[in-house]
Amino acid sequence: MGTRCRILGKASSINVRKVLWTCEELGLSYQQEDWGSGFQSTHTPEFLALNPNAQVPVLIDDAGVLWESNSICRYLANLHPGSGLLPTAPRARALVEQWMDWQATELNPSWSYAFMGLVRQHADYQDSQRIGASLLAWNAKMQILERQLERSGAYVLGEDFSLADIVLGLSVNRWKMTPMEHPAYPAVAAYYERLSLHPGFMLHGRNGIA
Repeated sequence: MGTRCRILGKASSINVRKVLWTCEELGLSYQQEDWGSGFQSTHTPEFLALNPNAQVPVLIDDAGVLWESNSICRYLANLHPGSGLLPTAPRARALVEQWMDWQATELNPSWSYAFMGLVRQHADYQDSQRIGASLLAWNAKMQILERQLERSGAYVLGEDFSLADIVLGLSVNRWKMTPMEHPAYPAVAAYYERLSLHPGFMLHGRNGIA
């Protein structure tokens, strides 16, 4: 992008952090603005005109407005194909997107109730049985990632870092920081330390925010 982009969304949001870390990996200049609970409301006419779902993040650049975090990450990577974050070969690209979609549609729903109850301390998420069921489901999904990392080695899809590692790395950080019993997943533990060699992860992932 020729000019700085705007990223609307509070930096504590895991989905906003996907975009911020992607920008760091790509060396992009951006302006991050705090929107969401505790900050500017996403339910104002101004924001709803940008994203009718009233959710963050929203990216604004010279080409227009874009929402949905994984789509924004793909878009930014596509603008910089030499980065290697999103392969151009159809099969390799599909595998990266497969794990990105898995994070959004399978992994995220598993932790939703437990995270809101244990970390956010939300009054509507305090049913102990539902928290327990969510934790079981969460650890089961993390075991899938453990098995994949046992096969792949350094990163989710092998030796090359990709967008899949950005979205999954933030999810691993959330899992590790949530006060719960964590099964011994050595491949995930090694992966977490490997991701910590990336300045963008230390800035937007392993930074004390779950």
